[in-house]
Order: sequence, then structure tokens, then C-alpha cells
Amino acid sequence: MARKLEIFLSFATLFLINSTDLSLGASLNSYCESWRINVEVHNIREFEVVPQECVDYIKKYMTSCQYKADSEMAIYEVKLYLGNCHCFKSSGKDAWIFDLDDTLLSTLPYYEKHGFGGNKLNSTSLELWMSESKAPALEHTLKLFHEIKVKGLKIFLVSSRREGLRSATVDNLIKEGYHGWTSLILRGLEDELMQVKDYKSNVRKRLVEQGYTIWGIIGDQWSSLKGYPHAKKTFKLPNSMYYLS
Repeated sequence: MARKLEIFLSFATLFLINSTDLSLGASLNSYCESWRINVEVHNIREFEVVPQECVDYIKKYMTSCQYKADSEMAIYEVKLYLGNCHCFKSSGKDAWIFDLDDTLLSTLPYYEKHGFGGNKLNSTSLELWMSESKAPALEHTLKLFHEIKVKGLKIFLVSSRREGLRSATVDNLIKEGYHGWTSLILRGLEDELMQVKDYKSNVRKRLVEQGYTIWGIIGDQWSSLKGYPHAKKTFKLPNSMYYLS
């Protein structure tokens, strides 16, 4: 980890030094935008915190119209896919998977008070906040959720939240307008030692074994999308505040 940090700081320093034709502020913005983009395309992985020099940049992005526009573009692509997909089996086994945090419900109110990813995650603090059932819905995915439900697909909510948060999670979802999902799947004790990617892959494997065709997954973390068995199509929402492996 120390070696990774040393390499990262060296790269950041070189980036700023070599940007002599720009002001320092412009150079830093360019660097932080490059960092964010490389998180989104999965070149930067397993980071524990947002670089301190980029925290303000990530804060501005996550609270900006651009974040909303980027999310809505992803949703638009989902709708195009669903509109052009005329192969649902109508057998009751057509499935769609939603991630939960920062896909259906926003953790932004929590991260606003905890450094926008610039502080190392305190899981106890985050789970306490989740237990209060105050996470707001993400409007763009709330609409998509109901559109997919109308198409007759079975909706599975697959979250890395722990089973002990089930009641608070259900209350939060219903309060924010979500209802009619087929199953909410949370991490049991047997899942807690797994990486998130492996846990979610196992969930998909069980669904496929039950005869479901997974037509799509939408989530804000690559760990929600990667791994076997694959969905027919996956869609990534922006989130560079944290990384779940």
C-alpha cells in the first residue's frame, strides 16, 4: 500500500510540474478529472480514499449537474436497450438486477459529512447512518425501476449491505417510492468474508440455477457488474467517492 501511495504521489507531482502552460488550479482540475475518469473506466482500482488534492473536485462533481447528466445518460442507454429487446420469454423468469447504494438510494448525505471519500471508510458509522433509513432516492433510477417493473421483469435488489440492515433498508426503500421488487438480497454471515464481486457473482449463479435469465444489471460499482455468470447487458453509474472490490 505504501508503495502504491508513493507511485501515486510521484505521478501527481509529475503531472503538475509538466503542466507549465496552465495555471496550478487548471492543472489540478485536469489531473483530478483524469483520476475520476480512470476510476470510472476501471483503470484505477481498490483505492481506499480519494486523493486529498482531489476531494474538492470530487465534491463538486458529485453535487453537480454533470453528475446528474452522466447518470441520466446511463439510464437513457438502459431504456434504449430495453426498447430494442423483444426477446423476453414471458415465462416469469426474466430478471433484472439493481445495486442499491448510489444506484437506487443515495449515500451522498453521509459522504457530505465524511469527506466525500477523502476519509477512510468507517463501516460502523456508515451502517449507523443506513439504520436511520434516511437515504434519498436517486430520481433517475426510481423512474427506471418502475418502468422495468411494468415490463414484467422480476426485479432483484442485490446489495453488499449486511442482513442486519434488512428492516431499515426495506423501510427506506418503501418510504422513497420503491415497491414491488421480487427479492432484496443482503449479505449473510456466510458472505461477509467474501469480496463483494464474488458474493454478487454467487447470487447471480443461484438465480441462473433457478431458471432466471438476467437481462441486465445496473450499479455504481464494478464489483456489481463483473464476474460469472454475466448478465446479458450491464450498465455502470458514476461514483468515484469509494471503491468496493
